[in-house]
Amino acid sequence: MLLNCRVDVDHVITRKMQLIAEAEQLKPAFMKEVDSHFTEFVNSLVAKSALLDSSSSASLFPASCSEKELHKAKTLRAPPEHGKFFTARRSLLDELFEVSHIRTIYHMFIALLIVFILSTLLVDFIDEGRLVLGFDLLVFVFGKFPVVFCTWLCMFCATVIVPYNLFVWWAQGYSSSSHRRIHSLFYGVLFMLFQTAGLGFGPTYIAITYALPPASRFIVILEQVRLVMKAHSFVRENVPRVLSSVKDKSSTVPIPRISQYLYFLFAPTLIYRDNYPRNPMIRWGYVATKFAQVLGSLFYAYYIFVRLCIPLFHNSSQETFNLRGLVLCIFNSILPGVLILFLVFFAFLHCWLNAFAEMLRFADRMFYKDWWNSTSYANYYRTWNVVVHDWLYYYAYRDFLWFFGKKFKAAAMLSVFTVSAAVHEYVLSICFGFFYPVLFFLFMCFGMVFNFILNDRRKGPIWNVIMWTSLFLGQGVIICLYSQEWYARQYCPMENPTFLDYLKPRSWSCHMKM
Repeated sequence: MLLNCRVDVDHVITRKMQLIAEAEQLKPAFMKEVDSHFTEFVNSLVAKSALLDSSSSASLFPASCSEKELHKAKTLRAPPEHGKFFTARRSLLDELFEVSHIRTIYHMFIALLIVFILSTLLVDFIDEGRLVLGFDLLVFVFGKFPVVFCTWLCMFCATVIVPYNLFVWWAQGYSSSSHRRIHSLFYGVLFMLFQTAGLGFGPTYIAITYALPPASRFIVILEQVRLVMKAHSFVRENVPRVLSSVKDKSSTVPIPRISQYLYFLFAPTLIYRDNYPRNPMIRWGYVATKFAQVLGSLFYAYYIFVRLCIPLFHNSSQETFNLRGLVLCIFNSILPGVLILFLVFFAFLHCWLNAFAEMLRFADRMFYKDWWNSTSYANYYRTWNVVVHDWLYYYAYRDFLWFFGKKFKAAAMLSVFTVSAAVHEYVLSICFGFFYPVLFFLFMCFGMVFNFILNDRRKGPIWNVIMWTSLFLGQGVIICLYSQEWYARQYCPMENPTFLDYLKPRSWSCHMKM
């Protein structure tokens, strides 16, 4: 009897193992079948969408229209509502962190932070004989915070008042004006003066005159760039609506409410809309978690600089500048560079933007896509920072093609790269206090080349490996060269520097003066 029961149990276990093995064998075929059906569904959806577009075009342009009129109508600038489409969706990491395997990677980064903290505390205890809990580096880089807050408050209030009122005055007087071009030119010049002199020159002057430390300068300059882009989007999206209403001889002028504009200034997007998809409630626990993660990322970056960067670069300016030292410096900088890249992505693009989105009940959380899966730099640029990419695509790339024609796509892409590279270099130059166009060179040379070589036709895992390898090397170059230049300017200061002294790299000659 017992023997029969044991045989039955063994048979059940054996059968269960066979079923598991068969299921594992069927899994790839099942996933392939699901993928093929999903692809068919998407293709069908795209085909129906194209059919709908063609039918809409046929209804909009009847057969009586001439080919010339039809071509002219098709080349008109698309109205604002035909731009970016907002819909309620979660951030990708929030979805991925629900998978235990992905969440374990997040736990590994937390463990690495604990190791950094323990190593710092133990080394300080051995050197000093006591626990040193000072954060002098953080206190230094975020110094002069009252000046930063007052500067930001002035920038924000000016952005609320000036662009909105200029637009309202232009819109109210445009339909009744007998000289509409002069009327538009006058208000356009005033708006450009505000963008360049008010938001452009003012914060930069304060950051330099008050000698703000690096992190404080980053806050001021990044807010300056953000508000400039927001103001441009507000005007760019609403001016065509006013022109359309005047053309249609509408009795009302479509002017957004000040509350809608104010919401846009805080919303985590650079594309203006009167209304966005909203969530029904605010999860304050989620907000607290995201801000705590931002704070944790800040301390993470602090320990990376203390343990990996400062010991590496502290005495680098005393050594002769040579090729061997440069190569070693770049490869030693890859690890801190990559960690800083991950922290910037996680702290800002995920935690910070999601925290503000939650407080504002802003439902569209697609601030980034799966850039880590990119097999081309073209896809990486589109997915790394969707918020900025959308602005560049709709207001730089598409508007360039509208002005100069669709034949100049390469020139449009080059202009977008140039603008992006120049703004990045401007931010770093003001924040570090010196001009060292490493990032601009990487953007315009390697970035452009890789954008055409590693294009969307490149598929497969090998291209993802190549993309990550080049990204690692680029981060090493950035951390190495900017850190060397920073310490060189600390060790080799000039009493009365001229303008050219700010442009010449000090790290190339500092060792000669030691």
